[in-house]
Amino acid sequence: MELDNRGLEPPQPMLRTLQALEEAAIGDRIWIHNDRVPMFLIEELQRLGYPYQIERQTDGSAKVAIDKTVII
Repeated sequence: MELDNRGLEPPQPMLRTLQALEEAAIGDRIWIHNDRVPMFLIEELQRLGYPYQIERQTDGSAKVAIDKTVII
């Protein structure tokens, strides 16, 4: 699943991402594309135990891959 969160006002990118994680099956990977590294989301992913990888883009945006390995 891929979510393009660019151009959305906070907290919409985080809410969309957490909703997608809730709906995803265990083992799914969600890719999000945000205007910048989503620091508050990263903190929440760490708290919830989701593994993630950040790819900073040359335009200043960030792509984040999140693996659903637990049920929230």
